[in-house]
Amino acid sequence: MKKIVLSFTLLITSYSFSQGCSDAGICSVGNGFSNPIDSLKNQLEIGNVFGKGVEDVVYISPYISYTRVFTNHFSLTTKVTFSQASGSFGTRGNIGDAFLIGNYKFTEKNNKQWSALLGIKIPFTGSNDKINNFSIPLDYQSSLGTYDLFLGADFKYKKWNFNSAIQIPVINANGNSYFDEFSASNDFPTTNLFERKSDALFRSMYTFQSKSKKFTYKPNLLFIYHLGNDTFEDTFGVRKEIPNSEGLTINANYITNYKFNDKNSIEVSLAFPILYRAIRPDGLTRSLTLGINYRYNF
Repeated sequence: MKKIVLSFTLLITSYSFSQGCSDAGICSVGNGFSNPIDSLKNQLEIGNVFGKGVEDVVYISPYISYTRVFTNHFSLTTKVTFSQASGSFGTRGNIGDAFLIGNYKFTEKNNKQWSALLGIKIPFTGSNDKINNFSIPLDYQSSLGTYDLFLGADFKYKKWNFNSAIQIPVINANGNSYFDEFSASNDFPTTNLFERKSDALFRSMYTFQSKSKKFTYKPNLLFIYHLGNDTFEDTFGVRKEIPNSEGLTINANYITNYKFNDKNSIEVSLAFPILYRAIRPDGLTRSLTLGINYRYNF
C-alpha cells in the first residue's frame, strides 16, 4: 500500500511549529501523522520539540503517537502531548492534549491525489496551572484548554503537496486566571478565562529524495491566519477583546528524514517565523523550534 501523503505541521504541534502549532495543533496534525508504508499497517512515533518563545521562555515538548491503517484509503491516528516551559516565572510542565485524527486518501490518478482529514483535540488541563500558587500566562501552560475540531484537505501532484486546514474551538474549558496588572511582569497580556478564535492554515511543500533514497527532504512554507481577536474577562466580569490578536503568521520549515529500512526511520525538522501577529495572547509563537522523532513501522 502506498504511503498516504497528508502534511499539515498545531499543532502543533509540531508540531511547526513556530506559530505555536506544538500547542494549538493545526500545523502538526498531518505532518506528524505519517502512515506506515507498503503492507505495514501500524506506526509508532516518539518525538520531542525544543522551542524558544517570547521573553526567553524555553520549551521541551515530547509526544507519542500511534497510527493504524485500516484500508487502502483510511487510517486513524492518536497522539498525546506533554509540554514543559521554563522562564522568568519559573518552570512548569504537564500533560497537554490528546488528538484523534482520521485520514482518508482518494484514489491517485495521473500523479494527482486528494486526501481529507477530520479530527478532534481533547485537553487534559484547563490551562490554569500555577507556579508557587501564582497564576501564570498561557505561554507556560501545556494546553489551551479547548476541545477543538480539525477539518482539512491535501492535494498531491508529483512531488508537490498543497494543503489547507481549519482548527475550530468547539468547547472552551479554559480556566486561566492570569492578570497582567497583578503580575510583576509586563511581558504577557491578561488571559483570564481566555477564549480563542479559530485558525486557518495553508501549506505548500516540495518533497525530494537522495539517490540512495535513504534521505527525504521536505522544505515547506506555512501560512496560518488567526480568524479574529481573542477575548478575556476583566476583574469586573466583563468580556473584552484583545486588539491585534487577529492576523497572519508565516512559518518556514525544513524537514529531513533518514530511513534505516522499511521499519525504522528518524526525522529532524527546523522551523522559524517569517511574519507573526502583533499580539499573541495564546502564547504560541516560537522564535525557533527544533523537532526530532523516531518512527517504527510494523
